[in-house]
Amino acid sequence: MSTNSKAGQRIAALLDENSFVEMGALVTARSTDFNLKLAETPSDGVITGYGLIDGKLVYVYSQDSSVLNGTIGEMHAKKIANIYDMALKMGAPVIGLLDSAGLRLQEATDALDAMALVYAKQAAASGVIPQICGVFGNCGGGLAIANAMADFTFMEEKNAKLFVNTPNALDGNYTAKCDTASAKYVAEAGECDFVGSEDYILSSMRELVSMLPSNNDSEAEAADVTDDLNRVCAGLEGCVEDTAILVSQIADDNNFVELKADHARSMVTGFIRLNGATVGVVANRSKVYGEDGKVEKEFGTVLCPCGCEKAAKFVNFCDAFSIPVLSFTNVTGFKATVEAEKKMAKAAAKLTFAFANATVPKVNVVIGKAFGSAYTVMNSKAIGCDVTIAWPNAEIGTMDAKLAAKIMYEGESAEVVDEKAKEYAALQNNVTSAAKRGYVDQIVEAADTRKYVIGAFEMLYTKFEERPAKKHGTV
Repeated sequence: MSTNSKAGQRIAALLDENSFVEMGALVTARSTDFNLKLAETPSDGVITGYGLIDGKLVYVYSQDSSVLNGTIGEMHAKKIANIYDMALKMGAPVIGLLDSAGLRLQEATDALDAMALVYAKQAAASGVIPQICGVFGNCGGGLAIANAMADFTFMEEKNAKLFVNTPNALDGNYTAKCDTASAKYVAEAGECDFVGSEDYILSSMRELVSMLPSNNDSEAEAADVTDDLNRVCAGLEGCVEDTAILVSQIADDNNFVELKADHARSMVTGFIRLNGATVGVVANRSKVYGEDGKVEKEFGTVLCPCGCEKAAKFVNFCDAFSIPVLSFTNVTGFKATVEAEKKMAKAAAKLTFAFANATVPKVNVVIGKAFGSAYTVMNSKAIGCDVTIAWPNAEIGTMDAKLAAKIMYEGESAEVVDEKAKEYAALQNNVTSAAKRGYVDQIVEAADTRKYVIGAFEMLYTKFEERPAKKHGTV
């Protein structure tokens, strides 16, 4: 492997020292059209092989933009396909480091067919082995589709460009007006999970790989636990609004790997460790607080279509790779705008299906309000949650007590409505009432959440659940 190329340097920085073994180093382009045979094509523009991350086997391909601009030719794509074949046989993740000008036009249909072969390998690998992509330069057209078929995407903040159509090719747009290929735009659109410097991306890839299982038949390796399993999280009730902070507080060593942090920010998703074991987290968020403690953005306690779809995709990944799911619920309804209404029902259905379909251990913590159908969508007991925990001040019911009283006692005086609202809150929305009916398993103080959640997942460790035989769901 040439350590002089950026492609080689990225592999060296990603993997454990001296662990990379290159495969197909002597492969070059076969096409003789357009005098391509006169051009030098070392490794046909992509370095492929295998190595270790924290001792775990991974397969890697890294595109070399110094060779024909990293364009994808027949042999280039077949080298990537071969890496997928090997990874599927060994049950190991595939990591792609992307930097390419797209399909090699000189090879025309040969390149096109080979690129489609990569798609087929990715489809076969989906849900079997983790697939991770990092975009460091251009990633356009057909390669953007290959990137989107991966489970996780990283983008370098300055030079990475991810697009199907370039900004200048969009009707009424141009790059200076709106750079739709930039990392910032793509992250906000939900097409990538992490944005940062090249060093940050490569180190974050290592961290993510260490938290994931190698394949769908193995478990993520448990980390050494240095944190107190019974640690009291003082002041946790103050994190109800910004659950990204809450999640980091209960995690081992306060480490939270958040996914798609810039997209659909009213829904938080990511990975933590509890008692050393990897757990996937989904949480409602009503406000975002900055480092200065001031509110940066406010959403209200409602589900939006993008948030539902973000969470559904994440839950599906966790279920495919047997990663337990922990949810934090604080929701009163669905976003009520004309735009949201276009996709709200279908997006909520996707999230409902994802939670209901998942057979992994599932724990839900009701930290605030849990009203109406929006609550049932958020990993409620009725759709299959194994353990439901609630904080003492949580409210669970069909709607806010005052609103319910107004509907039930329409035409009555304000005094009557207020009185009935208090009665309704005591009888219906009270968390104790929900517990008496079996909808809540435990009521715990907010500060004790960490130890109770750890205990619940330890109890659920041997969970096994069969479902009706079918090829796959259609929601």
